[in-house]
Amino acid sequence: MDNYPNYVEAELMVWLLKMKKPPGLWSRLTHGTQQKINSIIPEKVHKAISVAIENMVKAVLTGSSWIIPKTKGEISFKEREDRVRKRIKWYRNTASVEGGLTGAGGILLGLADFPAFLTIKVKMLFDIAALYGIDTKDYQERLFLLYVFQLAFSSQTRRNELIGLIENWESFRTELPDSLDQFDWKTFQLDYRDYIDLAKLAQLVPIIGAPVGAIANYRLTEHLGEFAMNSYRLRLWKAESKKS
Repeated sequence: MDNYPNYVEAELMVWLLKMKKPPGLWSRLTHGTQQKINSIIPEKVHKAISVAIENMVKAVLTGSSWIIPKTKGEISFKEREDRVRKRIKWYRNTASVEGGLTGAGGILLGLADFPAFLTIKVKMLFDIAALYGIDTKDYQERLFLLYVFQLAFSSQTRRNELIGLIENWESFRTELPDSLDQFDWKTFQLDYRDYIDLAKLAQLVPIIGAPVGAIANYRLTEHLGEFAMNSYRLRLWKAESKKS
């Protein structure tokens, strides 16, 4: 008897509980401090960073040269997820090497890590979606990738808000932005920066930059992979529940 679906459902339920738990004291304090810092930064600075991140992400999302993995023939859900795990492992190791190399190069190369690492993470999301049988040419599916990314790199407070959208994706389709230009890029970049700032800033420090960059990229990529797997599991599980 195949117990894998039961294992997936149990793992998914544990993940959902984590996503929906109330923010702890430390999380609230950190979030509050970050909001105060962000309020001090001039709006034109926020706008400049938002535009830079928006352009980078759009370039990756609309890239026509992606080679998307495909599954030939019918395979079991376990086989599908084994392939997903292999892709996450490959991207995790690639990101770790990239982080180590740029971290060893000081501030200039450390700054170059930002767009390179962002591209690696978004490309991994494309591959994971494709392996779950999702058509990433669909504009709404590319939006879903952005929301998964945002869910992974945000505070517990924001996760409480975003998980409902992921969990009830089909219901939210009619409320989605009509174009990427209408997406809330400022919130996206603030969530992302607040989440990774501490880990990535240490990458710019001479001597320790290389090991910090390698470890940070390794863990952050693995973290995103876990969130992507569970987000697609949730959608597939919901779709299956409606059929039965």
